Amino acid sequence: MNVVIEIHYKSDSRALQAGTFPLRGRKPEQVALDFWKQIKKEMSYHAELEKILAFGDQDITQLVIDLEKEEWNKSMNDNLPF
Repeated sequence: MNVVIEIHYKSDSRALQAGTFPLRGRKPEQVALDFWKQIKKEMSYHAELEKILAFGDQDITQLVIDLEKEEWNKSMNDNLPF
C-alpha cells in the first residue's frame, strides 16, 4: 500500500513538496518524518514545518512533530555519559 504525503513548509518563502511512498509496514507519520528530514537536509535555509497531509486529507502534523521530538529525546539520552 502507498501513501501520498504533502509537506507544507516555510523557508525563504512558502513551499509544498509531495510524493507517493510505500508504507512497507510503517505508519504514515514515520514515512512523513523521513520525507521531512530529507527536505530539511536539502534546504539551504532553515525550513519551518507548517502542515503535513497524508492520503490527501488527513492532517498528521502533530503526530510527526511528536515523533520527531521523541526521536530527538531518545538520541540525546543515548549520548549521556551517566
